[in-house]
Amino acid sequence: MDKIQDLEVRKLTLAIKAKAYFALTKARLNLSVVYSALAGYFLGASEISFYTILLLALGGYLVVGAANGFNQVLERERDALMDRTKNRPLPTGRLSLLEAMIASTLMAFVGLWILYLINPLTLGFGAFSLFVYVLVYTPLKAKGAIAVFVGAFPGAIPALLGWVAATNDFDIEPGTLFALQFLWQFSHFWAIAWIADTDYKKAGYSLLPSGKRDRKTSIQIIIYTVFTVLVSILPFSGITGSLTITLWPCLLILMLGLLFVYKAVKLNKSLSVKDARGLMIYSIIYLPLVQLIMVLDKLI
Repeated sequence: MDKIQDLEVRKLTLAIKAKAYFALTKARLNLSVVYSALAGYFLGASEISFYTILLLALGGYLVVGAANGFNQVLERERDALMDRTKNRPLPTGRLSLLEAMIASTLMAFVGLWILYLINPLTLGFGAFSLFVYVLVYTPLKAKGAIAVFVGAFPGAIPALLGWVAATNDFDIEPGTLFALQFLWQFSHFWAIAWIADTDYKKAGYSLLPSGKRDRKTSIQIIIYTVFTVLVSILPFSGITGSLTITLWPCLLILMLGLLFVYKAVKLNKSLSVKDARGLMIYSIIYLPLVQLIMVLDKLI
């Protein structure tokens, strides 16, 4: 009887550990990053290689998981102070500091090696993203809103990475995909920072551009949202090389973009957390929809 109970305890312990390691990678966020990378791959590929897709998805997940893991290691004390992060593996003790470090290091090395198997350029962009996110963006979060600008660089890599994985080349097309995801992040992240501003300040973070929920911040959100929409329809112009979209996809993306701008303007009028949440939710919908429309326009 005791052996059966011990076995059940071990199984439960292993299950808790497995969930904790999974949480360390921020799985839902990570999968959205992999989605963007795969969208970039399909946009760039002249021929589909399922082997490359597998490498890109697995390598991308591990590298992003490593970045998220190292981020949580460095921010473990601040995470414990905020309601939105206090249940992460390190603050709750589900993972020790050593366990998190070992897991993150293994994910980084294995993930980068897998990206290298695709081509060296993919490895280079993946390593750049990991380095900037962990060693530049994460420490800067405690310094102020400049961290959002710096963090937008590694955050804009995924679709670019997918294109480079497909072509082993960097030109105007992946640059356009980079610009789209780079600009999109400001509206998205400032909406999150607006919602979580009080919680962030418990840990010493002030990530809104003006330092508070005011019209200076909301106007900047509108500006970046407008530029995000303009870049979204740029492939219709023909100046983005082989990255092109036809009329109806362009009109559909424009309609989605106008709603995006409307959400930003609505926040500017109300300055409410409710409208910031609405903008944040819509931003999560907007980018993958735009990427999906672009991919379908190419494949169909």
